Order: sequence, then C-alpha cells, then structure tokens
Amino acid sequence: MSLYDENKVLEVIEKVTKSVVNISSVRVVRNLFYQAVPVAGMGSGTIFDADKGLILTNNHVVGGAEKISVTLWNNQVIEGDIVGSCVARDIAVVKVEAKELRSADLGDSDKLRVGQRVYAIGNPFGLSGGPTVTSGVISALNRTIESDRGLIENLVQTDAAINPGNSGGPLVDLEGKIVAISTAIIPFAQGIGFAVPINSAKTCTTDILTEGTGKRPWLGVVGLTLTEEIARYYGLPVGHGVIVTKVGEGSPAEFAGMTQGDIILEVDNVETLSIEDLVREIRKRKVGDKIRIFALRNGKEHFFELKLRGIP
Repeated sequence: MSLYDENKVLEVIEKVTKSVVNISSVRVVRNLFYQAVPVAGMGSGTIFDADKGLILTNNHVVGGAEKISVTLWNNQVIEGDIVGSCVARDIAVVKVEAKELRSADLGDSDKLRVGQRVYAIGNPFGLSGGPTVTSGVISALNRTIESDRGLIENLVQTDAAINPGNSGGPLVDLEGKIVAISTAIIPFAQGIGFAVPINSAKTCTTDILTEGTGKRPWLGVVGLTLTEEIARYYGLPVGHGVIVTKVGEGSPAEFAGMTQGDIILEVDNVETLSIEDLVREIRKRKVGDKIRIFALRNGKEHFFELKLRGIP
C-alpha cells in the first residue's frame, strides 16, 4: 500500500473502528470511614476473537471491577466479564455474549520501526459517531516506564495522541493491523504515549486463556544501553552493556543486591550489549528459573544469582 494512498488508509481505519469498544467499569473502594464507595472507570478495548466474544484491554481499565459494561461501535451496550489479567504487562481479557462482532487483525510488533506511521484508536466515552482516531509515528521501542502500577517494560513509545479513556485501545499500522495496545500517557508532556507491543499482548492472552493469569518472568530493573559516548562522558570502565538506572522495590534484582549504577554485562554467560539483549534473555526464561548475572560495580566484578518471579 502506498504511503500516500489516503483513501485506502481511511477505508482500513474505518474497518478497524468496528472492532474497537468502550469499556465502563465500576469498582468498590473504602473511604476514610471504611464505607464502601463505588468508583467508575472508563477505557477502550479491541475485539480479537469475535466468535468467542473476547476483547483485549488494559488491566488497569478493568482490574478489580465489580461490573463491566461494553459499548460497541453501533452503541449497543452489553455486559462483560473478566477472563483473566496479566498485571506485569497491563493486559486483560474481557468476554461478552453478543452476535455479529467484528475481530481486528493482529500484526507483528517485532517488525515495528522507529518513524513508522501509526494510528491510535479509542472509544473513551461510547458516544454516537464511533471511536476517535489520532495519528503519529513510532517514536521509540523497548521503553520502560514507572507508573502508579509499577514498572512496565518493553513498551512502544508514540507521539500519536492517546487521550484519557483511550487506554486499552489499539495502535494500528497502515495495513489496519493492531501492532500495540495503548496503556499510558505522560500527563505533564506533549506527544509522549506508550503502548504494549501486540506480541507481548498475544503471549499474555495465551497465558490468560490457558491459566487465567499471565505469568511472565520479571527481573525488576530499568536500564539504559551503554555506549562509548556515555562511557566517556561519565568515565565508565566499559563502553557496552546495560547500566541500571532503577531497581524495582521488592523485585528479584533488589533481593539479589543489585543497585543503581551496576553495569550488566552477561546473563548466564550470554553477553548483553544492549537493553534489547537483556530483555531478550529474560524472556527466554520461565517464572522460577534461576539466572546468574555478571556485572561491574565501581569497576569491580560482581556476580548476582537470583530467581525470576512473575507478577500474576
């Protein structure tokens, strides 16, 4: 498809919007007087299996909800139930009972490239007229952010506007394939939004549908790829590896004694030249696997042995 064939792109986007839904949830919290108070939440979702009525969304949109209402593109409102969730990736699956649903096509996020054009689609309020659409590009890959829900790793960064209520909605490429699921925005900045790569979401949904939860191995560090330029600027002894910028509280890395400033060089004798290498090696493991990390701290060699945990 030509990048400039606008009519084709518009047809593709119009088709995808039929698979995007609004999700309204009600959860019960306790106030200062320990009284039960209902709190409403709102987000978006994507139908990925129309035959089974399965919808992909964010865990923070539906997690802990007592009641879930799903509004389709044609304003039909139906009740939804949580099938399961993957907290570590902020992914959840909701099931509805309805006929004539439309599934979205899931793409391959491993093929994403920085600068690639994408569209963020959401249905934040379930208003007549259907979902909203914003456009932008892939700004960066393999981002790790700290949210009020903890560390979220391996995210896609985009400048496509992810408006409040668009969480759980799809990030779509020019062919209309879902390449990521919108999850967070930086409220004090413009043009900075994050989404879960669809391949990560696929893995989560497989775990959810087979086990009820998505359990993925968790190391618990935020890292930065070390380059020769960074090493020279800070006077570091090596010009490659992953420099740890933050260690998650209660994480396997913290229990093993890792700290900010450590430079990770190897995982189980496999060289880690970049944050991508580190993420790749951790994903090869399973929850409960033991790993050995070789790192430098203040120029001295350190070995850390730890057991990977999963966040249910």
